[in-house]
Amino acid sequence: MVTAEMDQPAADRRGISGWSVRAILVVVLTVFVLFFVIPIVWLLLATTKTAHGLIVSDPFLPGSLGNAAENWKQLFGFQDGAVTTWVGNSALYALGALAITLVASIPAGYAMALTEFRFRRLMLVMTLIVMLVPGTALVLPIFLELNVVGLIGSPLAVILPMAFFPFGVYLTYIYFSTSIPRDLLAAARIDGCTEFQVFRKVALPLAAPIVALVAFFSFVQSWNNFFLPFVMLPSSDGYPIQVGLTSLLASTPAFNPSSAGTQSVQLPTLALATVISVLPVLIVFLFAQRFLVAGMTAGGTKE
Repeated sequence: MVTAEMDQPAADRRGISGWSVRAILVVVLTVFVLFFVIPIVWLLLATTKTAHGLIVSDPFLPGSLGNAAENWKQLFGFQDGAVTTWVGNSALYALGALAITLVASIPAGYAMALTEFRFRRLMLVMTLIVMLVPGTALVLPIFLELNVVGLIGSPLAVILPMAFFPFGVYLTYIYFSTSIPRDLLAAARIDGCTEFQVFRKVALPLAAPIVALVAFFSFVQSWNNFFLPFVMLPSSDGYPIQVGLTSLLASTPAFNPSSAGTQSVQLPTLALATVISVLPVLIVFLFAQRFLVAGMTAGGTKE
């Protein structure tokens, strides 16, 4: 009887603790919905409305497919199809930088993790230091360097700096350091493989998850990059979609009253452009999430 009475307060405390955890989870989820989900829902619904309906109607009532089609027509008719050009430019810059990043980052991470050479530790420390430097702080010196060689205004002025991805090198270094058995590589060397063959035939096939992870982060960084192409590209014909959004914003009377005219952009059209600008990243994430999860969990345990 005494034992039962002593156990009762402990059970009550566990019950109170459980309710506290649930209350915290409810608060966190509520904040998440208020600050993230609701704006996204509003943005998606805004693409189906007219400019007048967006202001006077219920913000969470959908419009019509006809309005969405009209907004689509207005968006891709802006400046004789400039949006199509901007999306194509974004794809060119992101995929070009991605290709160079993979060719450079994966072998670099492998070399620093599994080979011995002079200044190896120094290069790793420099990689970590460069990761801490904000990308915007490097734009001006990069601009001066590329201006000397005459690349300002060309696609290479955007692709080459975005291909410099020390974070990808570090991710690859961590993966190869923790997830690839050194005995397996040593066996390949004993069988007569050169160092390049060991990397290409043994290490690289095992590194598919980290290759996908580096590719995803590189693509997202390049696609969403605004400041670098804004500085490097003086002509709107070379803009990526993220920089092109500023032209759409400047042509929206709600933000710039002096822009009212034949080329003015209404708020629902601007909302549609915003959705299109983030859609490729969302599509890549949905199709690659299995590899991304494998890449993020790889290296969590040491062999």
